[in-house]
Amino acid sequence: MQRLTLHKKEWTMRIRFLLPLAVALGIPALASAEILAMMNYESKSAESLKALKNPVAPASRKEGIAIVDVDPNSKAFGKIVKDIPLPADLVAHHIFYNHDMSKAYITALGKTELRVMDMKSKDYAMTTVSIPDCSVGEDIAFSPDHKRWYVSCMGSQAMVVGDAHSDKVLSTIKVAAPYPHGLAVSGAADRILLTSTVRASDLSDPGEVISAVEASTGKVLGTYKVSRKASPAGEAPVEVLFVPNAKPAVAYITNMYGGTLWTASWNKDKKDFEVAQVYDFAEAKAGVPLEIYFNKAATRMYVTSAKPGQLHVFDISAKAGEPKLLKSIPAAEGAHHVAFTKDGKYAFVQNALLNLPGMSDGSVTVVDLQSGTVVTSMDTLKNAGLNPNSIVLLPQWNEMMGH
Repeated sequence: MQRLTLHKKEWTMRIRFLLPLAVALGIPALASAEILAMMNYESKSAESLKALKNPVAPASRKEGIAIVDVDPNSKAFGKIVKDIPLPADLVAHHIFYNHDMSKAYITALGKTELRVMDMKSKDYAMTTVSIPDCSVGEDIAFSPDHKRWYVSCMGSQAMVVGDAHSDKVLSTIKVAAPYPHGLAVSGAADRILLTSTVRASDLSDPGEVISAVEASTGKVLGTYKVSRKASPAGEAPVEVLFVPNAKPAVAYITNMYGGTLWTASWNKDKKDFEVAQVYDFAEAKAGVPLEIYFNKAATRMYVTSAKPGQLHVFDISAKAGEPKLLKSIPAAEGAHHVAFTKDGKYAFVQNALLNLPGMSDGSVTVVDLQSGTVVTSMDTLKNAGLNPNSIVLLPQWNEMMGH
C-alpha cells in the first residue's frame, strides 16, 4: 500500500489556498477568529466624559458607523476595521435589518430622513430616504410578507409606511397616542402596536398606553393602558415585540419609567388585546427596562435594563405570556441594544442610552450565553470618547432574535 505524503512546501500552498476559501464559507476549523459588529456612534456628552478615568473628547461633535471585531478570541478584538462617517447633526439612532439582511435601515433623531445601507455592496453604500412627516424617527418594523416597512415618529405622532423594495414612502398614518416609539407587527392578529413613550425634546410628559393600527387597512384603532397607576401614570412604555409564532399572538412591552414588563395577548373571539403586568424589575433591583429579544425556538426572552445595566434572561417555554426570570447578567450603565450570534454562543450588549449621564458607559459587554457569564468588555469607542447607540452583527454572524 503506497503511503501518500506531502512536503512542507505543498502543505503551505494548500493552506494558502484553503484559508481564504474557509473564511468565505465560514468554516471555523480553518477560518481565523472574527465576529464583526456594526455600531452607529456619537461623541459623548460633557457629563458622560466626566465619568471616564481618562476622558478623551473629539475635537468636535462626531458621528459615524464603526465596524468592529468583537470576537473575544480574535487577535484583532476591539479593532475598528471600517469607519463610515455620518453627518454630525444626524443623531443616528437605531439600526434595523430587513428580513434577509440585504439592507440595514438607520433611523435618525435629528433629521427627517432614513438611511438605507446596501449590505451586499462592498463599501456598504448608503442612500437617503426623505420622510418629511417623520420627526424623531425611532423604530422600524416590517410586514410579514416583507413588502412594507413602518417607521415610528416620536416627534410627530405618526407612523410612516414605505415600500420595502423601492424604499419609497407610501403613506403617513396619524396614530392614536403621542410620542410613538416602539413598533411591532402581527400578521396573525392583523395589528400594528406602538408605544406612547415621552416627548422627544426633554423626555418628559411620559405616556402610559400602547396604540393599535389595523395592519391590512391602516385604520387607527384604540389604545391600551399598560400601567396599574392612576392616570396620568407617568410610566413611559418604550418597546414592544411579538413572540415569534405564538398562537394566539402575544406581545411584550417594556415600561421604562415604571420598571415593569407587560403583555398584550390576542383574544381571538373578541378580536382584541388583553393587557397584563407580568414582571416587576424591582425584584431584580433593576430599572429602566428597554429592549426585548427572543431566541429561535421562542423559549427564551432577553430584556435589557439601563440601571444599573443588565441583561435579563426569561424562560417562556411553558407559556408565551408567562415569563420566569432565570438570570440577570451584569453589563454596564445604559445597557440597551443586544446583538446575538447565529450559533447562540455570544450576546453583545451595547451600553449607552441617549448620551444620558449615568446611562452612557459606552462599552460593549460580551456575554457567554451558555454559561450566562460575562467574558469581557469591548471599550474601543468608550476610550475614544464615543458612545455606541445601537449594535447589530454583520449578516453572516447576526441572529435576528424576533426582530
